[in-house]
Amino acid sequence: MAESDSPPTSQYFNLTYPLPYVAHVEINRPEKLNAFIEPMWLALPPLFSYLSNSPSVRSIILSGAGPRAFTTGLDVAAATTSGPLAQRASPEATSPAPTPSDPNANASPRYSQPTGTPYTSQKPPPPPPTSPPDPARLARSLLTHITTFQTCTSSLEKCAKPVIAVLHGYCYGLGVDLSLCADVRICSADTRFAVKEVDIGLAADLGTLSRLGKSVASASWVKDVCLTGREFDAQEALRMGFVSRVVDEGGKEGCLKEGLRWAGTVAEKSPVAVQGTKELLNWSRDRGVEDGLRYTAVWNSAALQTGDTGAAMRAQMKRGKARFEKL
Repeated sequence: MAESDSPPTSQYFNLTYPLPYVAHVEINRPEKLNAFIEPMWLALPPLFSYLSNSPSVRSIILSGAGPRAFTTGLDVAAATTSGPLAQRASPEATSPAPTPSDPNANASPRYSQPTGTPYTSQKPPPPPPTSPPDPARLARSLLTHITTFQTCTSSLEKCAKPVIAVLHGYCYGLGVDLSLCADVRICSADTRFAVKEVDIGLAADLGTLSRLGKSVASASWVKDVCLTGREFDAQEALRMGFVSRVVDEGGKEGCLKEGLRWAGTVAEKSPVAVQGTKELLNWSRDRGVEDGLRYTAVWNSAALQTGDTGAAMRAQMKRGKARFEKL
């Protein structure tokens, strides 16, 4: 990526650079508690692809604008006015097709053929009867819709640069999905979490059910919060390992300060080492130890040829800080 390339812009995400090599992405719909509508989902992949490939970025902070919420998840009011959820929420979606009162309503129109004249219709054909959508075709449409949005949230996880989610206030539904795609999660003491999809008649389908059980130790707790949709607070999230740190003082601003400290620390390290570490951790998570060891060996057979290793070792011996070239 050329240094002059500009990041994609969206009114729903603020992008700043508070420290060298640190990008801060802020979800920006505070008047709606940062609830997501479709344009917000679709803006995530190009934004995180840009950050993933930018040599000027080594770590990323994700937070929510405003004092009340990281995000409350899906904007249910907007979702029920358009898109697949609107179709399912409509009373007509489950109503049978109307039955024509005229048994001949679907018959072909009558035609006369006077001698020497072309065919003419005595009356226009009736409109086709309304029928429910074919289930197979509806399923295909919904599958495309769901996988598209899964790709949007997974763009955080696929980003080559480490992402720290700085959480505050409400973190519901999609907020849990997004934070699980981040590499590290910290939160302020006032944060409230919930996997809320069951309360709107859905099984969570954007990653929580696949990732939460691999992020905490207790399968019982995962099923508890996912099946009931109940809230859990910052201290419970810390006890279960969902977050690695609760910032007790300073609220959102104190939490952002801690997130900046973490991101700055990571940004000072070799980008070859950091990005390789994220890649190997994510790859090994879903595979056996032997597979992980082999992939690590192959990866480092290339990565160890970097000059960053020598520079880091020399800095350690001199109790100084190494400076690394852009990657």
